[in-house]
Amino acid sequence: MTTPPTVQAGPPAAPARRRLLHPDPVVRRLSWMVLVNTIGSGLFMTVSTLYFTRIVGLSVGRVGVGLTAAGLCGVAASIPAGRAADRWGSRRALVVLNVVEAAGMASYVLVHSFAVFMVVVCAETAVDRGAAAVRNALYADALPKETRVRGRAYLRAVTNVGIGAGAALAAVALQADSRGAYVTVILANAVSFLAVAAILPGIPLAAGRRGERPAPEAVTEEVSGGGTADECVGTDGSGRSAEAARRSALRDVPYLAVTLLNALLTLQFAVLNVGIPLWVVRETDAPRAVVAATLLLNTVLVVAFQVRATRATRDLRSAARACRAAGLMLAGSCLVIALTHGLPGAAAAAVLLAAVALETVGEVFSQAGGWLLSYDLADRGATGAYQGVFNAGASAGMMAGPAVVTATAIGHGPLGWAVPAALFALSGAAMVPAVRWAERRR
Repeated sequence: MTTPPTVQAGPPAAPARRRLLHPDPVVRRLSWMVLVNTIGSGLFMTVSTLYFTRIVGLSVGRVGVGLTAAGLCGVAASIPAGRAADRWGSRRALVVLNVVEAAGMASYVLVHSFAVFMVVVCAETAVDRGAAAVRNALYADALPKETRVRGRAYLRAVTNVGIGAGAALAAVALQADSRGAYVTVILANAVSFLAVAAILPGIPLAAGRRGERPAPEAVTEEVSGGGTADECVGTDGSGRSAEAARRSALRDVPYLAVTLLNALLTLQFAVLNVGIPLWVVRETDAPRAVVAATLLLNTVLVVAFQVRATRATRDLRSAARACRAAGLMLAGSCLVIALTHGLPGAAAAAVLLAAVALETVGEVFSQAGGWLLSYDLADRGATGAYQGVFNAGASAGMMAGPAVVTATAIGHGPLGWAVPAALFALSGAAMVPAVRWAERRR
């Protein structure tokens, strides 16, 4: 009699699952949240431009104007969202924002004019960027300091997997190319936000974290039972009130300097998503399919190496050095891209892939360093407010990135790549003294 397959298949499968799943149960729960969220994002990102142009009937120029305005709204929303996380708790604030974002996403199916598009896209992007800031604060509330950066790295790998899976599923809608198919994708993304809101209450918070601010009567009972002086006066541990700590995020000049330098490093995403595709089409003989290959290579390398990159970021100074190394690698990738001008098609494609590999190494180091700096330089009584500021800076960098890259590298040929290369190298190098300054002021 043949042995039932379940008898032999069971034992080998368990170690395989353990290798894929994170050993920390909190990170695993956060991973499910991130995976659901990013599959929905991958779905929408893949079809959104075609939906607005082919189905709604907006011109490409108007879609661009709307997305730029929405980006400004997103930058502005990050700071108040972070403060809301400090005041009402990151988990509770994120539940509310996901429910609102689900409603905003569903509203896209009602868009029929440019005016309605502007209202919906600005509101939806503001909520989305605010949710990103609160999500970063939730990571600080849920993950202990010693494992936080490695946890973030694992979640970023999950993010890439989720977006890739969502993009692959969206291919079905692209093939159908009908209003019904695009609306189905949009509503599926809306449902993903509701699913995230349902997952959030089950995510435990690290001991002592303020993911849910206690009710006033609970604080009174704690004080009467022998709470510490900090608990009695409601301070952040440094003798200042929590409200003063929240206000300090916009007055912390060294932290703002680190935020600005990190924002300059985020221009790297425009190089990958805007600069290389335009460069391939306009300035090289490489086959256009190499654009997809560069994105795939970047995704695979991030999934494979983002967690490993956190080994170089043990403390503030090593994180600053990681950002400095990242700046040099990003600068080098820009110069390698410039070398593809005039090369034969196959050679240009090979050099471009090498440039993307170098860019991705810089990317994983800059992300790992930026995460640690954003948390460890923040006032511990105002994690949400500081994450709001840091997220606003990153959002501003990503919003300005396409304009910077097209005005320099794409607008001026091979020599134009020297500008983003210089920005990366200088901002990475400046991170080391900026972090020392911020460390002295802590």
